[in-house]
Amino acid sequence: MFDIAGPAMIANLTTPLIGIVSTTAIGRLGEAAMLGGVAMASVIFDCLFWLFAFLRASTLAFTAQSLGAGETDEVLMVLIRGLALAALIGLALILLQLPLGAVIFQVMGGSEAVLGAARTYFMVRIWSAPLALANYVVLGWLVGLARARLALAVQVAINLINMAATILLVQVLQAGIAGAAIAAVFAEAIGVAIGVVLARRLVQGAAGISRPALLDRAKLMHMMAVNRDIMIRTAAMIVAFLFFTSQGARAGDTTLAANAVLNNFLLVAAFFLDGLANAAEQLCGYAFGARDRDGFAGATRLVLAWGFGFALVVAVIFALFGPLLIDVMTASPAVRSAARDYLPFVVASPLLSVFAFAFDGVYIGATWARDMRNLMVAALAVFLAIWLALRGFGNTGLWIAMLGFYAARGGFQAARYPALLKASFGK
Repeated sequence: MFDIAGPAMIANLTTPLIGIVSTTAIGRLGEAAMLGGVAMASVIFDCLFWLFAFLRASTLAFTAQSLGAGETDEVLMVLIRGLALAALIGLALILLQLPLGAVIFQVMGGSEAVLGAARTYFMVRIWSAPLALANYVVLGWLVGLARARLALAVQVAINLINMAATILLVQVLQAGIAGAAIAAVFAEAIGVAIGVVLARRLVQGAAGISRPALLDRAKLMHMMAVNRDIMIRTAAMIVAFLFFTSQGARAGDTTLAANAVLNNFLLVAAFFLDGLANAAEQLCGYAFGARDRDGFAGATRLVLAWGFGFALVVAVIFALFGPLLIDVMTASPAVRSAARDYLPFVVASPLLSVFAFAFDGVYIGATWARDMRNLMVAALAVFLAIWLALRGFGNTGLWIAMLGFYAARGGFQAARYPALLKASFGK
């Protein structure tokens, strides 16, 4: 299993690097407004593309299921359908860039100088949307084929090319913010090209593209329904995290900064645990496609066991090195003190979220997307209810609500799992 989970973890960790590289390169120019603008726009793209991460998840699941069912020709159809949908969504984002940008920057706020820099970056990098979403499809397809090392290689290539192009355009050619955005577009384009070359090699011997098979109505409708449900589920998750951030901001600058520092711990834990979710998607998807109930149940147990082991290791690391890492990330004594006060919640978070991530992978692998959507919305309701009940406790109540959100996600999915298993496999 680690042959899939390990590379997937590292591939996940490379996901936000394009924005980080852009921010670092612009930051070295020494202009605060430019740095703030690129940082703002990078976060916008991270959230915007995350909303369409269902392209990776559904492609992975359908690929693994087709592989398990022995439908080798359908493996290629899954890739092409995914790329076509990525192209349509990406083109829609490009066409809507003006109203989309206006709404986003109105909500984000900021000085005119920062907003001007952010708009420049946004209006250039938005052209990478079809390419970035296509790379989601390629990543999911490769992991679905249990080719996680190839998926990692593509992600590493994208980020190395982006880094080199950014240095050339920003530091050498002095192209500024536009140069950083152009580098991102170029890197995503090269990533798609590499993915197409790999796909051609991996599907050698397949029957080729069959128009009736590609446009099979039942499969297209199933794909759209699964993608819709995963998108709603992701939107509910984004609402929870945005609400957490906004309530932290209301508590004051020090609390907001402390939560921002601790959020980096949550992101690291999430990327690692999401690697295990990728493994669950592939293993459970393969068993689901093969109609192998014992294999599916065994894969679920394996992922849960590995997940708890990783979560325990991450929790211990946070407990031992958390104070040191906080000091590295901020020099403010007040922020350091506040972050240490809430560190125990961060230490507990991997142990409470591991079941949520593991069962996310199981549910996606089996394409139980409707149930996953409903349970995520229910978990969001639990989060808001806990916050409402404990809002008198300030940031402490907010952190308890977030941990409750993690626990509810995993708990609801664990409780629903036996009924779905029986409905899908019988017995």
